[in-house]
Amino acid sequence: MAIACTTNFSDAARRTSDTVALLSRRMNAPLCLIHVVSKTLMRTFGQSVREAALSALQGEARRLETLGAVGVETVLLTGEPEQAVSELAAERGFQLVVASAPDEPTPFRGLGGTVDRMAQELDVPFLVVRGNAALEAWARGERALRVMLGLDRSRPFEVAREWVKGLARFGPLEVVGGHVFWAGTEAERLGLEHPHNYKDISPELHDALEQEAATLLEPLRAASTSVRVRMEPGLGRVADHLVALAAEEQVDLLVVGTHQRKALARLWSVSQAARRLASMSVVSVPVLTAEQGLEAELPRVRSVLASTDFMAAGDRAIAYAFAIAPPGGTVHLLHVEPADATQEELEAARRQLELRVPREAQDGAHQVELSVLTGDDVAGVITQAAERHCVDLLCLGTHGRTGVSRAVLGSVAQQVMARSDRPAVTVRMPRA
Repeated sequence: MAIACTTNFSDAARRTSDTVALLSRRMNAPLCLIHVVSKTLMRTFGQSVREAALSALQGEARRLETLGAVGVETVLLTGEPEQAVSELAAERGFQLVVASAPDEPTPFRGLGGTVDRMAQELDVPFLVVRGNAALEAWARGERALRVMLGLDRSRPFEVAREWVKGLARFGPLEVVGGHVFWAGTEAERLGLEHPHNYKDISPELHDALEQEAATLLEPLRAASTSVRVRMEPGLGRVADHLVALAAEEQVDLLVVGTHQRKALARLWSVSQAARRLASMSVVSVPVLTAEQGLEAELPRVRSVLASTDFMAAGDRAIAYAFAIAPPGGTVHLLHVEPADATQEELEAARRQLELRVPREAQDGAHQVELSVLTGDDVAGVITQAAERHCVDLLCLGTHGRTGVSRAVLGSVAQQVMARSDRPAVTVRMPRA
């Protein structure tokens, strides 16, 4: 792991350099100290400004080596800071770039300051340092680092989670998953009763979201000292609520993934708003990081949902669900009856579902949960059930219709895959 630290020789930058030197020692990571001279200064003062900057950089490097920084290298660049540092980071393969927080708040509108622009250009994790003492205490091995990880079901969250998992290799972490959600949207996604207002959280909704959050944080449990979830119903911009949660939890570091949105989409960027609003250090991890060597967590299949209409293809999907689920895993078997089904019809359907549990699966190696639900939108009922149970995989039978019959009748399996972002296996009957 190689670390780059930018400096403009201000008091804040010097303090950040001290912090990075301790991180370099803790991680046994080479440190590159970077200063960028603008083209305007170079045109105005010529070689004299370059010599002064080089002298200042070399002095800083010697000072940081006395603090334990590993293999300090100095680099003087010319141009716009965000572009120059981004190009160097890509060329040298830095795993982390660090900068001090701006001395003054950056206005919300407009292009933002140097730190904002650098975050947009960098394709590697970017740490903006505030409150140096906490990071320095962790780097010296004096205590665990308290980290809040912005949590949701998204690719940016996954890459941020993997970065935190990597950080845990260098010292103890206490991780809080901060999940800000809109109650109405989540209730609709899970097929639960719509709340009366954004703070009206039913026990069913709370339990389903907590289970989902715990599953998303599971890869961190073996690597971190402690892992827990903090959920907050919100209204408005997610970043405002997430930063408030981080302050309430008194964390040292807020970690968020980012798509590095451009133009007007930046107004809704959680990472950009968090960098500006947070009172603690913030790391933004670009999605592109995952394509540049960040070790990814392999997916694990622990729970599978199989839906059957009691026809051959649906029943075959049940067999595949049990074949895929590992010993100790859970298989959810689901059948959907029409919305106007009678109680007798529901009970008969449940008996039919019980009969379809394979004999080999009755030895207790799998947990089996049966559900008979009602609804005329069969694909919607299946999709919502998969969300409530937070399954890792769906197994769906398909009749293999083609041509006009497929266009007119549609396919439940096709509709489920169009609505759900969970992985799905479709099972067809062998050709006659």
